[in-house]
Amino acid sequence: MKKSVKVKPNSKKQAIIEESDGSLTVHLKSPPVDGKANKELIELLAKKFDVPKSHITILVGFTGRNKLVNVDDYD
Repeated sequence: MKKSVKVKPNSKKQAIIEESDGSLTVHLKSPPVDGKANKELIELLAKKFDVPKSHITILVGFTGRNKLVNVDDYD
């Protein structure tokens, strides 16, 4: 499953908000430095979708705020 994700780094709280169009807005505590925000994003999405972190891949936007993320099914 592919999800469009808008990341907001340096937030006070971690949160995942599902928008009406099916995309996600994710508030991260980590700064966008040395991949810390991407790592936190993968950890949060893994918890939300109840899959291992290895099943989540950032397809587009590795260095930007708007990302396309793929979540592999997990049985």
